[in-house]
Amino acid sequence: MIYGKLWCVVKPSVGIPIIIAAVAFGSFNVHLALVNNTTWVKAFLNGNAPAAIVAKEAPKTQ
Repeated sequence: MIYGKLWCVVKPSVGIPIIIAAVAFGSFNVHLALVNNTTWVKAFLNGNAPAAIVAKEAPKTQ
């Protein structure tokens, strides 16, 4: 572990919850930014996903 000496300064019972909270906070902010700054995410989450594009069948060769 690169930062193994960190646990000599900070108790794991304090540091681990802080790390988990920081990851959760960052993840929430990323998702909030996606919802607020894009139009397609809101539409997708509301069930208005665009229709699938169907490719045309290739012509048969003889």
